[in-house]
Amino acid sequence: MTHSLVYQSNSELLEGPIFDEENRLLYFVSILDGLVFCYNAETKEFLTIKLDSPVGCVYILGYKKVMAASKNGFYKVDFETLRSTFSFQLEIDNAVRYNDGIADPKGRFLIGTMGYPQVINHIGKVLSYHNGTQKTLIENTTISNGLAFSLDNKFLYFIDTPTKKVAKYHYNINTGEVKFHSYVIEFTDIGQPDGMCIDKKGLLWIAEWEGACISQWNPENGQKIKDIQLPFNNITSCCLDNRSNLYVTTAQNNSKTEPKGGSLFYIELNKN
Repeated sequence: MTHSLVYQSNSELLEGPIFDEENRLLYFVSILDGLVFCYNAETKEFLTIKLDSPVGCVYILGYKKVMAASKNGFYKVDFETLRSTFSFQLEIDNAVRYNDGIADPKGRFLIGTMGYPQVINHIGKVLSYHNGTQKTLIENTTISNGLAFSLDNKFLYFIDTPTKKVAKYHYNINTGEVKFHSYVIEFTDIGQPDGMCIDKKGLLWIAEWEGACISQWNPENGQKIKDIQLPFNNITSCCLDNRSNLYVTTAQNNSKTEPKGGSLFYIELNKN
């Protein structure tokens, strides 16, 4: 397994990679800069749109079209016209911003919140939005991060980073309701779980903040399978492309020996 640098920026916090398999495009964000990126791996083209507030994540709507969750609301972003249009806003506390999110197979937008500009213990929530209806799924979170569905969509995996655990919830695909099942993974080393994704075998890939790696876990038994070291301490999130290889985002830290700015890496797990 080899990793290569795809993009080096001066951004403090790159996050939220999501891959559109149908159109072979990668999207990711620079949260604090309010930037949304579209990357074409075949042409090496980067497109960027700036919103007017921090943006936590995006949801794929179609070819070069995403829904971006910014502090000031959800915006439809069109990379063909390079324009953004306000769509809706959820009822959230003024002292929070959106962070990681995921869409379920029925089209619901799930989104976590966290304190902003300061982290505040237990102020966050995981919310759901669909057809004008907002629901609260999980309460009293601090830094709502990784979200991933089991392959059969019966369970939702969720990370509240300071807990250093991955929680498993029953997920009702018809109603969008959740019910806590158990904690399935616990981090005992320096790394803290951040963003994550699930592969075709049902294994979780988890970005480790302060851990300088991406680690792979079996949520059925809580066992760590392996990790892949990267030249940044703060690994923020990851996603798999159409070849089951990983895109990984990183953030700055205060180390004088580490390159400045957040970066986007590509990890080749499969050469086919």
